[in-house]
Amino acid sequence: MKATARNPNLDNSFSDARLWRFEANALREILLQCGMAEELKWGKPCYAYDGKNICIIQRMKGFLALLFFKGALLTDKDDVLELQGPNSRSGYRMRLTSVEDVANKEESIKSYVREAIEIEKAGLKVAKAVDFDYPVELSEMLADDPDFKSAFEDLTAGRRRGYILHFSDAKQSKTRHARIERCRSKIFEGKGYLER
Repeated sequence: MKATARNPNLDNSFSDARLWRFEANALREILLQCGMAEELKWGKPCYAYDGKNICIIQRMKGFLALLFFKGALLTDKDDVLELQGPNSRSGYRMRLTSVEDVANKEESIKSYVREAIEIEKAGLKVAKAVDFDYPVELSEMLADDPDFKSAFEDLTAGRRRGYILHFSDAKQSKTRHARIERCRSKIFEGKGYLER
C-alpha cells in the first residue's frame, strides 16, 4: 500500500489528546501506511479511500477503538472485532489498550484495512435492517394523526429505527407514550432522536 501524507489539521488532535495519546499516535502511524486519506469527521480522525469512509479512531474511557464502518462484512480472521453496541449492525471495532497492543496488532490492522478497502471497491453493502415492530403507542398515535404519520414516514430509515428503539426500550406504556410526545417536535423537524 502507498503511504499517505499526514493531515496537518489533525496534528493537534493527536498531540493534545488526554485520552490514549500515545496509543492513538502509534495507530495513526500504521493507518498512514495504508493509502487512505486522513480527515477530521465527527470530531475524530477518520480514514477514507476514494471518498468512502473505511475506519475511524475513537477514544473511549477504558480503551482506544479502531471502528470499521463496514466491519460486519470483514472476515475477522484474527477474532479481534467486537460489535460497537447492542443496536449496531455494521460498525465493528478493534479494542486497543496500550502502545504494545497497537504494535502487536499492526499486521491485523493493515490486513483488515486492506479487506475493508476491497469491500468498498466491490461496492458491497451491509444488509438492510429488518423492520422493527412499532410499539402499540406509536402505531396508535400515527393512526390518529396523519400529519404525524407523514412526518415519521418522511424520516430516513435510520432515524425511524432510532426512534423505535428509544420508544420500545421503555418498559411501561405510560413511559413509551411520554417519550413519543417529547419527540414529536423533532420528528416534525425531520431530525433523529440523537440530533439537536
